[in-house]
Amino acid sequence: MKVALPSRQNSIDEHFGHCEYFTVFTVDEKNAIVSQEIVSSPAGCGCRSNIAGTLKQMGVTLMLAGNMGQGAVNVLNSVGIDVVRGCSGDVKEVMLAWLTGNLTDSGVACELHEHGCHEH
Repeated sequence: MKVALPSRQNSIDEHFGHCEYFTVFTVDEKNAIVSQEIVSSPAGCGCRSNIAGTLKQMGVTLMLAGNMGQGAVNVLNSVGIDVVRGCSGDVKEVMLAWLTGNLTDSGVACELHEHGCHEH
């Protein structure tokens, strides 16, 4: 299983669409992290880029994110990537918290979309 986390300076970026990069963890069937890689973030707004398709092609099936608009959630869900919102802190600690069952989706969509790229 592969899990992507929108990242900035090794922490969860508060906004998926403008993260510095994505950290992608590969987890084995025993819920152990077996690898970690960095995927460059596309220029501009992430929800309008091809990042969902790129992550899907890599085998990503889950995104652990900070804030994210409903449009971005819909785009990720449409390619088969589930989303858990409301994450914060060090990316590896967040990954380990999810692996131990200590993370749930906040259910809150980001409403700070006054920057002009979220008309959808």
